[in-house]
This record gives sequence, C-alpha cells and structure tokens, in this order.
Amino acid sequence: MAEALKERKDMDPAYQWDLSSLYTDDAAWETALQGLDECITKTAAFEGTLTTAEAIRAYFDASTELGGQLSDVFSYAFMRKSEDTRQEAAQSMYSRAYAKYVQAETALSFAEPEILSLPEETLRAFTEAEVLKPYHYQMVKLLRQKPHTLSAAEEKLLAGLGEVMAVPKNVADNLQDADLLFDAVKDSAGEEHELNGSNFILLETSQDRTLRENAFRSFYKSYKNHIHTFAAAYAGQVKADIAEAGMRHYESAQAMYAFGEGVPTTVCDHLIAAVHKWMPLMYRYVALRKKILGVSELHYYDLYAPLSAGVQRSYSYEEAQSMILDAIRPLGDDYRATVQRGFREHWIDVYPNRGKEGGAYSNSTYRSKPYILTNFTGTLDAVSTIAHEMGHSMHSYLSNHHQPQQSADYTIFVAEVASTVNENLLVEDLLSQSGDAQEKMALLNQYLEGFKGTVYRQTMFAEFEKRAHEMAARGEALHASSLSKLYRELIAQYFGPELVIDEEVQYEWARIPHFYSPFYVYKYATSYSAAVAISDALLHEGEAARKRYLAFLSLGGSMDPLEELRHAGVDFTSPAPVEAALRKFEEVLDAAEKLIAE
Repeated sequence: MAEALKERKDMDPAYQWDLSSLYTDDAAWETALQGLDECITKTAAFEGTLTTAEAIRAYFDASTELGGQLSDVFSYAFMRKSEDTRQEAAQSMYSRAYAKYVQAETALSFAEPEILSLPEETLRAFTEAEVLKPYHYQMVKLLRQKPHTLSAAEEKLLAGLGEVMAVPKNVADNLQDADLLFDAVKDSAGEEHELNGSNFILLETSQDRTLRENAFRSFYKSYKNHIHTFAAAYAGQVKADIAEAGMRHYESAQAMYAFGEGVPTTVCDHLIAAVHKWMPLMYRYVALRKKILGVSELHYYDLYAPLSAGVQRSYSYEEAQSMILDAIRPLGDDYRATVQRGFREHWIDVYPNRGKEGGAYSNSTYRSKPYILTNFTGTLDAVSTIAHEMGHSMHSYLSNHHQPQQSADYTIFVAEVASTVNENLLVEDLLSQSGDAQEKMALLNQYLEGFKGTVYRQTMFAEFEKRAHEMAARGEALHASSLSKLYRELIAQYFGPELVIDEEVQYEWARIPHFYSPFYVYKYATSYSAAVAISDALLHEGEAARKRYLAFLSLGGSMDPLEELRHAGVDFTSPAPVEAALRKFEEVLDAAEKLIAE
C-alpha cells in the first residue's frame, strides 16, 4: 500500500507557510474582521458628497485603506481554508470574510455612479487635477465605465447579489475539494494507491500504464457520478455572466470581461484562430508520444506519461530551490536574493496533506509578503510549479514595492507572464547543462508540455467557455449532455486523429476551476506567448532585456496591460506573438523528433 497522506497537524512546520505577516493567529484575524465595520461605515459616509476633486480624493484614500484591510482579512481566511478544506472553522472564516467583502461592496456601490453622474467635461477636468494625480489612471478607467455603469440604486442592488452570484463557484469548489471521493487504484504489480485531487496528475505521469489508466477511470468515474451537479453549477455561472453583461449594456459576457482590462475581444479571437492554424503541430506531438511510448493506441491517460525511458528522477525540495536559483540568474542578483528570502522566510506551503486544496497558487496582499501554496511531489513538473508560482510572487513583490497601493494590482491579462518566464528559464537552463539523452528528452518533454498545456490546452478551454456562453445566449440549454458533448468535440479537434477518445474524457471540463473566473484562461496562452519572447530576450540580449523586464514587473496595474507588455517588448495588437511562440514550439518539437531519430 502506497504511503497515505498525513493530517496537517502531523506535517513538519518547517515546510509550511508562516501567515504571521498578515495576522499572528486566528484571534487577531477575528479582531481585524470585526474592525472592518467601522472602516466600512466611515467610507460609506462619503455618499452624496462626491462633487469636487477634493472630496473624490478623500473618498479614494478611504476606500483604498478599506480595500487593503479587506484584502488582508480575505486572504488570510482563504489560505487557512486551503490548508484543510474539511475544517468547518476555516470554512466559516472564509464565508464570513466573503460576506464582509460583499457588505463593503454594497455599502460603497454608490461611488462610481455618483462620480459618473457628473458632466463629462467636469470628470475630464478632475482626471487632470493635481489633487487626484495619485489616482489619475483610476479616473481614466472610471471614465471608460460611464456607458456601463448603472444608477446608484441599481448598482447597490447588484452588489448585494454578490454572494448569490458566487454560489455556482462555491458549489463546484466544495463538491470538488471537500465532498468528491475516489476509489483507490492498483498499479501493474497489484499495489494499491490512494487517489485524490492532489495526486491525480502525479499518477497520470507514472511510467506504469496500468496505474495511469486505473487512476484515469476512477477519477472521472467520480466526476461522472456528479456531472449533473457540476453542469448545474456551471450553467448558473454562465447565466449570471450573461445577465450581468446585459444589465450593463455589453454586447456579450466576453466583451464585459475584456473591457474591464482595456483589452479588445479580438485578442482572444486571434489567439483561437492562430492555434487552429498551427493545429498540425499538436497532431505531430501526439504522434510523437504514440511512437515513443510504443503503444498501438494512444489514450488520454497517455498524454502526461514521461517520454524518456528508465526511472524518472525525483528531486528534493532543497534541490528544487537550487535549480530555480540557478535558472533565474539572468534576472540579476537582487531578484535572486529576494527569491532566496522567500524560501527562507516560509512564503511556501510545500507538501500535500489530507484535505489540502489541490494544485498551486500564489497569493499576496499589499501589506503582507507573498505566499505560495503547492503540493510538491518531487517531479520535474513539481519543481517547475514552484518556479512558476515564485514568478507570480515576485511580480507581486516588485509591483508592491514600486507602486502605491491603488496602482499595485496587475491585471489578469499580464498575470501569467512572470510565472511562465521563470518556467522557461528553468527548462532552458537545464537543457544547457544536459549531456544525457534520456535527461534531455525529459526536459524537451517538459518544454513541449508547457506549450501543450498552456497554449493549446488553455486555448481549448477558452473556446469551450466562449462557445458555452454563446450557446446560452442563443437560448440553448447547458446541461451535462450538451457541455460534455461540446468538450468531447474540442478534445478531438485539438489533439487529432491519433488520440483515442475515451468516454471519460468528456467529463474533464467539470474539474477546471478557472471556468468560474470567466474568460480568464485564454490569458494563460497570451501570457505564455509573451513569456517566450521575453525569456528568449533575457537569454540572448542580456542586460537591456533584464532592465526592460524588471521595469515591466514593477508597473503593477499602473497602465493598460497591452501598454505594459509593449514596455516589455511584446505587441498583442496582432497575432504575431502567438505565431512566434508556436514557431518556438515547432523548434522544440523538431529537436525532440531529431533526438528520437538518433
């Protein structure tokens, strides 16, 4: 029997995060939560006064302070819940923090409509006023929202529905993280392995095909058993998106989410079109997998199998730290020193435990150090995940140290650039050192998997949610059958004729949490494309590229994301960055095919 996961209390605290930069303990958090009421009341008292630049400045200062306090309270509760999703006390903390966030949002819902009720010429004058200079970009964005902002009463009503609008995501999260159970699975030797959300991908990367298949079938059997609940949850999310878009006078939900970042919908549409154009490369990669694995049929449970022969190397967490620090040398001594601090000062919650949220994320507030949740298993992919999340954390760290609070939060559109740059630097560094054919194949596989998972797969996800929203907008029912049918069709289109489409594949959409952050996933692919260009420049241009990139990481949310990326040397007004990234995929694929031929 494989070793079972431990309870969190039995884990070594040396490998757990230290949340004390937020609150010393839950009691201190409780005090902060209660203290929010006074801050909300004070900020809400500005209602009816926002007619001068000075009053608007005072309101912005107060709401920024409230936002910082809310962020601290919410982030602490969110991370405590992530430690063990079964704990009712942590779930209660999260629920109360979310309720407080909705309370604040409802209380302050008057502000934007009140400001935007002023004449346009007055607003333009205020935007350039000296007293509002620290909030210039916020005023620019506010002016953009004028056609889509409702009356004060309507905005208050909509804000009050915040908790209701979050129900679909909460249902899916609780079902997936806390309630979904999986049967244990056996490998080819008959040894039994525990299966859960945290270790599923690890089992799918095993060289033991019997274990991969059994894990695959057991995992998606559980999703199939609950697929109608997942479908109802996602349909609720889509309908909420469409309803809000209609209320706010957007032509579609996609347009609403893109408009908020100043990114045209054509960026996502160009991405999908470019990936369709380069689909034959993915078919080549699938065929290469089939050839290397030596199977008569390639199934979905073969897509993550290692492509190099022999026992796959396992890395310790300490080795992972050294590998990452070596790889990020092109980013300079100061950047590396801060990453070292992160390892030393317990930014990271490292290992899986029973009930811990699966996957990985980076989370930070303006006043705290960044935090990383991961479920480290010792694989190369697990090392890469830490590099990825540290990229997020360093982006937040540099933004927080170079921007005022109101301008520090970068948009989702650029959020995956820093993480992917780190991943690419790691793989390039390891490839440059490798002299062993098997090791080199493993690294090329890692690189190819990055393109598969981040460009092709995330674009496929984007097309799924785009088409699901379009179906609902046309009045078509979103239920288990229609959603699963759509997903199956996309799998066949994106992976090509060499892949056998197992029945279980069609239920995979239900386990993708990002679908509850609408029109988010395509930004992984655009960010990856930008990161390919940036990492290539860091390795070949040196100091000039480093300065350009670190300046980009320090911009936070101080300007539109497409403008920020232009500062980093990437222009998304055309499909060129995506096309360039896919040419890089072709180069890596050529290298892998050549290595196999030799």
